[in-house]
Amino acid sequence: MLQVCLNGPRTAADSGAVPMSPAALATAARQAVAAGAEDVHVHPKTPCGQDSLAPRVVAAALEAIRAVVDVPVGVTTGAWAEPDPERRPARIRSWTVLPDHASVNWHEPGADALAAALMERGVGIEAGIWAGTAAAGLFARSPLAPKVLRVLAEVIGTDVGHPPDAARELLAALAGAAPGRPVLLHGMDDGAWPVLRLAGELGLDTRIGLEDTLLLPDGRPARDNAELICAAATALSGRPPHGARTIGS
Repeated sequence: MLQVCLNGPRTAADSGAVPMSPAALATAARQAVAAGAEDVHVHPKTPCGQDSLAPRVVAAALEAIRAVVDVPVGVTTGAWAEPDPERRPARIRSWTVLPDHASVNWHEPGADALAAALMERGVGIEAGIWAGTAAAGLFARSPLAPKVLRVLAEVIGTDVGHPPDAARELLAALAGAAPGRPVLLHGMDDGAWPVLRLAGELGLDTRIGLEDTLLLPDGRPARDNAELICAAATALSGRPPHGARTIGS
């Protein structure tokens, strides 16, 4: 499965290509799916460009995207969108429009309570496990680990060393944490393309988009998410033909 991550916490200050408004997100999602994306991950934003978990903000983004694509659509629940770990589950319970799935960063305070609130509402969990954090151990000890939709093995930050090596170490740390759950492996910035290629070699799900990188493999700025998806499809053209790999397989 190839997921597109449309914008992330980036703003127009990072690149004019980053979609911000519901209408721009819808256009970006439609183009990316037409280019081969099979799933959408989005950060709903306020009119001033801040990530938000507010019901109206989430609903506007989801409704706009779903009007033009028929693939699953997921959102972030990152602490930067709502810093109060007790308020985050309350936000989830107030949503009027539900995503198909939501990412939960397991190194952030309150991850289990947040995931439980999402599960109560029937929202699938993408368990975000960041390299270089305690997330893998915390997730392995969570009673919710076997119930997640998928595990996001995420090589994020500048202190993870060589990204493909960090990715392999992270995958090893996750072995046995959630047997049978699909793994989506991805990197960010300088690690985005090397880790995507590694995911292809390992037969894992992966993702690309303007959240993960603003650049094409040759270093040129990407025009949009669709161009990144096309480049990813080319990079993954030699991936193994079997289905998604899971933890422990």
